[in-house]
Formats: sequence, structure tokens, C-alpha cells
Amino acid sequence: MRVLLIEDDRQLADYLRKALGEVGVLTDHAADGREGLLQAAGGVYDALILDRMLPGLDGLAILRTLRAAGNRTPVLILSALGEVDDRVEGLRAGGDDYLVKPFAFSELHARLEALLRRGQADAPQTRLRVLDLEMDLLKREVTRAGRPIQLQPREFRLLEYLMRHAGQVVTRTMLLEQVWDYHFDPQTNIIDVHVSRLRGKIDKDFDPPLLQTVRGAGYLLRAQ
Repeated sequence: MRVLLIEDDRQLADYLRKALGEVGVLTDHAADGREGLLQAAGGVYDALILDRMLPGLDGLAILRTLRAAGNRTPVLILSALGEVDDRVEGLRAGGDDYLVKPFAFSELHARLEALLRRGQADAPQTRLRVLDLEMDLLKREVTRAGRPIQLQPREFRLLEYLMRHAGQVVTRTMLLEQVWDYHFDPQTNIIDVHVSRLRGKIDKDFDPPLLQTVRGAGYLLRAQ
């Protein structure tokens, strides 16, 4: 975990860097607003800890600039300004949480962990896994029990949809709309053909079989 601390109080910054380091958090530090904005915009951080009152450029100006540029890094605002209006202003400027000084480190650490969990939950999924079947969405690779499986583009899309809905029955209409982009039934066996080919690739020579036909309903990729 790597965070950027933008704080002009040197004593507080040194304390936080030491305390965060003790819990496994790598912390970069910027002592003024302009330096902080440059580091935040140019680095890759899991979160920012941002003081409101900074020399050079105040914290909310940094926050608004980052959000306007599309930077979605979670931000925990630190400030001695603790009135309700102050907190509301900070959150509306793009802050994800607001902690009033003075504070206990244990609370700062807990809030930081909560921000990171929230960010991970919102992060786009790049790998799918159902039992021993795995799909890497970035590399466009599929393996089962560690063995590579070669899929055609449409087969890949079909399997991705089935894996995202593992354990659920998906209907022909759902597949036509989501995999083939058809909003009508072309009255062909196109789905049956592709499902049969896919089943031959992901289930042949493997146990247990994963892809099942649910008669009269659709298809089901086993989740357990």
C-alpha cells in the first residue's frame, strides 16, 4: 500500500510517516500544495491524505483540480476546520472522508483502510474464476486446471458472460442481447452451436463438467 501525505506540519508529517510505516504503509510526503498537486497527479497512489490549509495551494483547490482531471484516487482530508459546513465543503469538493485534527492514529488508520476497501470494491474486475476455470480479461487468456484453452472471440464473450453469472440460469434472450447484441430472436441455432463448442473446450477431459443445459430455461455454469 502506498499513500501520499500532503501536510505542511513537519512534526505531524514525520509522526504519520513513522506510524504508517509501522503498519506496512509506504508514505511519500509533500510539504506544500503545489508540490503535493504535482506528486498526486504524476504518481500512482492507493490513497491521498490531504491537509486543507497548505502554503502555495490549499487542499480543496488540489482536490478540485485532481477530480476535474479525472483522478479518482481516494482522499482522506485532514483539517483543524471541524464545523459541519467545513466537512460538507470538503466532501463536496471531492473528498472521500474527513478527519478533524487532533485525531488518534488508530482512527486515521481505520479510515484509510476503509477507503482502500471501498476503492478495491469499485475497481474494475480483471480476472474471473469459477472453480478451476480462470479467465484473464486483460490478456484475453483462459485456463482450466492450469491448462490453456484457446477460444474464438465470440466464445470468449460467451464464457465471460457465463462466468459473470456463474450459478445462475441464463436464458437464450439474455445471451442474444448481451453476447450477440441481438434484440430479436433470429430463429437459428447459433447459441446451441457456440455453447456446444465451448462445452467441448472447457469440459472435455476435465472433471467435473461445468457448463450445463437447463431444459426449457437456458444454460448454467456451475459455481460449486
